[in-house]
Amino acid sequence: MAGDTTFHHGAPKTDAQPIVQMRDIEKHFGNIIALAGVSFDVLAGECHCLLGDNGAGKSTFIKTMSGVHKPTKGEIFLNGKPMDFSSPRDAMEAGIATVFQDLAMIPLMSVTRNFFMGREPTKGKWLFKRMDIDKANAATMEAMREMGIKLRSPDQAVGTLSGGERQTVAIARAVYFGAKVLILDEPTSALGVRQTSNVLATIDRVRKQGVGVVFITHNVRHAMAVGDRFTVLNRGKTLGTARRGDITGNELQDLMAGGQEMAALEGSLGGTV
Repeated sequence: MAGDTTFHHGAPKTDAQPIVQMRDIEKHFGNIIALAGVSFDVLAGECHCLLGDNGAGKSTFIKTMSGVHKPTKGEIFLNGKPMDFSSPRDAMEAGIATVFQDLAMIPLMSVTRNFFMGREPTKGKWLFKRMDIDKANAATMEAMREMGIKLRSPDQAVGTLSGGERQTVAIARAVYFGAKVLILDEPTSALGVRQTSNVLATIDRVRKQGVGVVFITHNVRHAMAVGDRFTVLNRGKTLGTARRGDITGNELQDLMAGGQEMAALEGSLGGTV
């Protein structure tokens, strides 16, 4: 089972400075409070899992960390310095990359074209300037090989890849273009068991390259397989952070669901949920 895949965790030093730190973040949309006090950080070379059920505030969290939304209150620090992102491009230039569930890929275009979309290497000058397709193909094949994916050819259409392989293309693309922090939005939610294992292995590879990974999921088993630290988001608030080994999957599940509600449901159903 995918959730039973385990990885060797070289946990980052606890006294290391976080790459990104969010402190007491609130985000209001008119009278609606989407985030009501979120504190979260990620270190280089770790996978920090943010767990939350639907409606917990995960989407707003991603958009605030990646520069889409400005926080109403609170501060975001990058390498210890206060940051004020005015757009997602600011966050990307600072090394914060986000892989959303829809992956932003064009199925009929090749892996290489998707990999370099908008950032194609060129050769020649002036009127003779054109895409350096050989360089792009070689870089794409090498980046995918490093992530454990062997493409048939770089001009293979993205639409012919499995869901897990497409996730890996998106992750490899972000790392290739210099991501220091990688935010993954539910990367395993629509995948089968084998594809999930492949994506979790990719997350492990990226972490070992020194990238800080923010793994956003509602699946506790997937988080436990690859996470170094775990933070639960419930109704717009973070409920503290636990290290690997200090919390069980059942405890995480209870925090996500609001323990009493889950206990009451188990009692009414006469078994375990």
